[in-house]
Amino acid sequence: MQITKRNFLGTTAGLIALAATFGTAASAQDMTEIRMGYIADYFGTSMVAIATEKGLWEKHGLDADTKVFTNGPIQVQALNAGSLDFAYIGPGALWLPASGQAKVIAVNALGYTDRVIAQPGIDGIEGLKGKKVGVPEGTSGDMLLRLALDRAGMTTDDIEVVKMDPSTIVTAFASGQIDGAGIWYPFVDVIKQRIPDLGELTSNEDFFPEIAFPSSFIVSDAMAGNEEAILKVNAVIKEALDFRRDNLDEAVSITAKFLGVPEGPLKAEAVQAKLPSSAELEELTRNGNVGNWFDTLANLYADFGKIDEPLPASEFYLGDLYAR
Repeated sequence: MQITKRNFLGTTAGLIALAATFGTAASAQDMTEIRMGYIADYFGTSMVAIATEKGLWEKHGLDADTKVFTNGPIQVQALNAGSLDFAYIGPGALWLPASGQAKVIAVNALGYTDRVIAQPGIDGIEGLKGKKVGVPEGTSGDMLLRLALDRAGMTTDDIEVVKMDPSTIVTAFASGQIDGAGIWYPFVDVIKQRIPDLGELTSNEDFFPEIAFPSSFIVSDAMAGNEEAILKVNAVIKEALDFRRDNLDEAVSITAKFLGVPEGPLKAEAVQAKLPSSAELEELTRNGNVGNWFDTLANLYADFGKIDEPLPASEFYLGDLYAR
């Protein structure tokens, strides 16, 4: 066949198209599909929002299906049911991996967002004695309430605990149906819009540094053996967390856009935490500090009667993968 400019170009174009097709197929083949849970507040969503906005999932070889939840325990149920692979939990749900129901893969932040709040006129934890106190069971709000009661020489038997989800607490507190609550920002800020003179009786920061309150990312037991997937997710987490740390205003804006909510309450939440860099968290993992944070919280849950014999952090925190 005589090679002309036309058929040469046509053949070349065909080869390029064929190569592109094979290249796309190979690229798609390298992508790992995951299902990632998040909670619709700043620290529960910002990593997912930034990763989505900045294309970090694709950059690190992940095809992520993100799913919103109201709290950590429900996400762990989804992990165990096989409908979720990775999730975000606050420190209040750490008892679940500490009891063998999931594995922690990374720290998110050291949060100060939790509060025990009370109606105007109640000035201290002791003032909640005999009162109705709303709390989302098994969450960081629940943990802070128990710690505050213990410090005041009280237990949950001294108050009337009313188990509620966070949005119900907002309504119940604003309407005076409950006297106090163990809850967190941005819900505290929302309640303040209706009751500006509410009392913030205690926060996580009141117990630092003896107790740290790390929120974290977890993986299902079914996915825990997939090191490649975990390393990819950790790469996304690290890049997103460093961006969030260095670009607070933009991170708030991205998260608000992702959730379809105003920026104000999220910004109020965003400043309620210590934010180590990913490099600092790697070093804190290697020197044992992260494991100590998790062990302390797990032992507190044992003290509160939530779990009998917590696993050591070395058995539920995959720190060797995070620090790799």
